[in-house]
Amino acid sequence: MWETGDGNMSTRMLQSLLASVFFVLGGWCVVAPASVVTLGFRPEYQSSDPIVPILVVCFGAQALLSGLFAAASRFTRWTFLLYGVALIPFFIADAYFYLVRPMLTEIGMADLVGNLIMLTICILGWRQARDEPDQLRP
Repeated sequence: MWETGDGNMSTRMLQSLLASVFFVLGGWCVVAPASVVTLGFRPEYQSSDPIVPILVVCFGAQALLSGLFAAASRFTRWTFLLYGVALIPFFIADAYFYLVRPMLTEIGMADLVGNLIMLTICILGWRQARDEPDQLRP
C-alpha cells in the first residue's frame, strides 16, 4: 500500500502525505486561531474583531475537509494534475501578500511551504500514477 516495490511511494502514500499538509495547517487554524493571526500576519494587519477567529476556524475546517477528501478518495493521474494546477492561485496569493502587499510574516509563509509540498506531491503522484493500473481517464 505504501510502496510500489521499486522504492517509489504509491499514489496512496502520496495522497496521505497531501492530506497531512491539510491536517497540520488546518488543524492549527482550528485549534489555535489566535496564534495563526498573531504569528502569521504583520501587526498592522491584525484585528481584534470577534469575527476574525471565527473566519480562521472556518478556513481551517475547510482545510481539514479537503484533507479528509484527499485521504479518502482514489486519486488518478488526472486528479494529481488538476490538483497541482489548482494550486497556482494560492502561489499568486502568497507572493502578493508577502511581496507586493506585505501582510504575511515569515511564519505566515508556512502556507507557501505547504503549497510547495503539495505541488511536489502532485508532480510525484502524476508520474507514479501513470504506472499504476486502474487509472481512469476523463
